[in-house]
Amino acid sequence: MINISEVLETNKMIEKENLDVRTITMGINLLDCADSNLDVLCQNIYNKMTRFAKNLVKTGEDIAKEYGIPIVNKRISITPIALVGGTACHTPDDYVKIAQTLDRVAEELGVNFIGGYSAIVSKGMTRSDELLIRSIPKALACTERICSSVNVGSTKTGINMDAVRLMGEIIKETAELTKERDSLGCAKLVVLCNAPDDNPFMAGAFHGVSEDDAIINVGVSGPGVVKYALEQVRGEGFEVLCETIKRTAFKITRVGQLVAQEASRRLGVPFGIIDLSLAPTPAIGDSVAEILQEIGLEHPGAPGTTAALALLNDQVKKGGVMASSYVGGLSGAFIPVSEDQGMINAVEAGALTLEKLEAMTCVCSVGLDMIAIPGTTSAATISGIIADETAIGMINQKTTAVRGDGKGRHTTVSREIIYLPTGGRIIDMPGVRGLGLWDADEGIGAAFSDIEEIASSCRFRDCTHTNEPGCAVRAAVESGDLAAERLESYVRLREESAQVKTRREEAERIRSRRGHPRRRR
Repeated sequence: MINISEVLETNKMIEKENLDVRTITMGINLLDCADSNLDVLCQNIYNKMTRFAKNLVKTGEDIAKEYGIPIVNKRISITPIALVGGTACHTPDDYVKIAQTLDRVAEELGVNFIGGYSAIVSKGMTRSDELLIRSIPKALACTERICSSVNVGSTKTGINMDAVRLMGEIIKETAELTKERDSLGCAKLVVLCNAPDDNPFMAGAFHGVSEDDAIINVGVSGPGVVKYALEQVRGEGFEVLCETIKRTAFKITRVGQLVAQEASRRLGVPFGIIDLSLAPTPAIGDSVAEILQEIGLEHPGAPGTTAALALLNDQVKKGGVMASSYVGGLSGAFIPVSEDQGMINAVEAGALTLEKLEAMTCVCSVGLDMIAIPGTTSAATISGIIADETAIGMINQKTTAVRGDGKGRHTTVSREIIYLPTGGRIIDMPGVRGLGLWDADEGIGAAFSDIEEIASSCRFRDCTHTNEPGCAVRAAVESGDLAAERLESYVRLREESAQVKTRREEAERIRSRRGHPRRRR
């Protein structure tokens, strides 16, 4: 149950520690929009996107107003356009027309960005893929709200070096065509390796082909909250440090869960995932670099930086996955250099170099992000940087990306016993993706003692609290004394525990029939 201290704590995180919901992103499948006529295709895209997302911005604003939680961006991710436009597009300019249609949709709906002007060429490149890639510079130059991405490699297939070479040229051309706007086009273009099946978070966003027709994803961020929490335990040991990061990540994720479920309900669209990313902003105190300094570094880039970043990333993921079963995307700590004042200070101090950043990307959620390089840098050099970073992702089986300056899945890398507030324990270890129950009746009774006490007043002793007459528990829900969600969790856990018992008893019977009694120690 939520108490007043938790409410006050959340308010403080929002008002003073830069906690925010970074984005509500609606994913929309555009595969059924495909047509051999380009004009028809563009119209189909416009109709479907405006139909599904017409209330997205208003819903985000309403939730922010009602709950007092800042929701910074409202975005849309779509099916990779190279898959949608293959039949209708015969030149790069044909794809540019689709980009302009998407930009018109974004402007009319009021969304901040649309992601999915993308191609997936990790193993090979079709003619449609190549046409879209070659259209990227012009498309980003003539639009305001379109983000583009190209996946050039994976652990399973290796790296498409032809695509890597081409992307070096594309980035160079994009910078040139948008030079009057500080080469902003490069900030909206990402080169990926091991892109997840569905990636709802910019600038590498696209809607996965295995997803529902439309889904809602939420990205939540709070580096300022983590920094403040670490300030309160300055001088303590590593155990306290790790526990503090994990507990703070848990609290941040719960805020995202609330927003995600409410947005899903109001829009009538299934809830996808929560991306817990410590994504910095130029705001004072809202910096991943300053978190690393609280851990003990003089500057990011100093000896120990990679270890500190690995610790931070691992604890953030663990805290997030304890708070929600739907943590995904690229959850963890981001290190976009030009968006983090602490990172900028480290570069100016000479502590942070491109080579050190590459080492840091081995243990964080993304790759080289928002890095300004001289305009005289050749396309071949850019391709080399892309190749290095994609190789890190391919070998380490993680998502990496390269983005110039202009939500993977939760992974546990170490064993840990997590102590729950109720006194229970959960073992978090590599390879474990879910938790099961084993003889849990006593623990369920302790965790839901309030429901057990109310249930003692039910008319029937074996009441299931569903549709029996005289059920005191359902009466408590209807009167508002008991949360419906809490009752649902209780019933679900009881059912799972009963199933476990049944399976165990059946296994005992099979052993007995086979003459293999259970071993005793």
